[in-house]
Amino acid sequence: MLERLKSHARALKREILAIHIAAKDPRTPWYAKTIAICTAAYALSPIDLIPDFIPILGYLDDLILVPAGIALAIRLIPAEVLEDAREKVAVSSEERSVGYVGMTIIILIWVLAIIWATRFFIHLRETI
Repeated sequence: MLERLKSHARALKREILAIHIAAKDPRTPWYAKTIAICTAAYALSPIDLIPDFIPILGYLDDLILVPAGIALAIRLIPAEVLEDAREKVAVSSEERSVGYVGMTIIILIWVLAIIWATRFFIHLRETI
């Protein structure tokens, strides 16, 4: 069973890398590129939008958002572009720079959320 899970994880990683490569292709529509880049960046990012230590919600984002994003990207990317990208993944290794982009975006979201919450509570305290 463990080997089967490892096999599925490797296949999922290859799909993520393939949609990332397909997003760079000029034949891919802009909306498919957006979904593909966001999905790949989030999936390869070392930081989650909802941290895993938060009960239930921490794992739901990994179990729902990533597969849904991959499925949507695969549906939106033209078949020939996706096939070319899968071939490129099979013969080469894609760099993990997309993971750092995702990490940066998620950190930015958290920083903006903290700034907003701080301003909200300061304003709330001043009105009391």
